[in-house]
Amino acid sequence: MAQMSSSRPYLIRALYEWILDNQCTPYVLVNAAYPETVVPQGFVEDGQIVLNLSPSAIRHLEMDNERISFDGRFGGQAQQVWLPAQSVMAIYARENGQGMVFEIEPSPPPPEEGPGQEEKPQASRPSLKVVK
Repeated sequence: MAQMSSSRPYLIRALYEWILDNQCTPYVLVNAAYPETVVPQGFVEDGQIVLNLSPSAIRHLEMDNERISFDGRFGGQAQQVWLPAQSVMAIYARENGQGMVFEIEPSPPPPEEGPGQEEKPQASRPSLKVVK
């Protein structure tokens, strides 16, 4: 039997549309400690952060099978947010709490370096630059 990809990113996108279609505000609960997650650390509590994904609150939202990214403002400061799909713990409507909670998945183990393997340069994290 073939191994199927995670259903989480598909469910996140579907629930996001459903919440918006019902004139509600989509919120996501994120594991801020998940690898490659880029969120405003000043708003993280107990390793988690709740983010408002309403089109009026964010810009340039992109959702694919690997990640969710968008530009937002936190405490008046613009910041780009990157969420691996597996870092999303729940998506729900702010107004009534309807949505879905996902199983917590363990973080992927770091790649092992064996003999003869060269260390690969790490990709830099995305960053924003203020242009005046």
